[in-house]
Amino acid sequence: MRTDAVTGTSVACSLAPMLSVRNGARAVEFYKSAFAAIEVYRVEDPGGAVVSRLSVDGAEFWLSDESPEHGNFSPESLGGGSARMILTVPDPDAMFAKALAAGAREVTPIEEAYGWRLGRVVDPFGHHWEIGRPLTFNT
Repeated sequence: MRTDAVTGTSVACSLAPMLSVRNGARAVEFYKSAFAAIEVYRVEDPGGAVVSRLSVDGAEFWLSDESPEHGNFSPESLGGGSARMILTVPDPDAMFAKALAAGAREVTPIEEAYGWRLGRVVDPFGHHWEIGRPLTFNT
């Protein structure tokens, strides 16, 4: 963490994805329902476009309405995404079921492979989420 000498503001280094979506307001509601996300920041322009920062049990990500004029396209516009989200949670089965109930579509069912209990869904906005946790082995 660094403190700016002029303003006295402390800023920690962080890295968080920003998802481009169509209908950002609806996306915020989906992520709240699917992942129990909490909206910690939001701005909305007069036309209804949204920029929001969401937190899932302390893990943050951003979303915004797509803006092709700025080079920000949703997976719906591109015909697919270029990245996947990895959501590591204590109970992937429950989170996976919650995402499906909220409107996500199953891509890969929850299974145990490669040292993980993991499944994959695609949300209504075209973003893929791998939901899982590492397996614990007693040695």
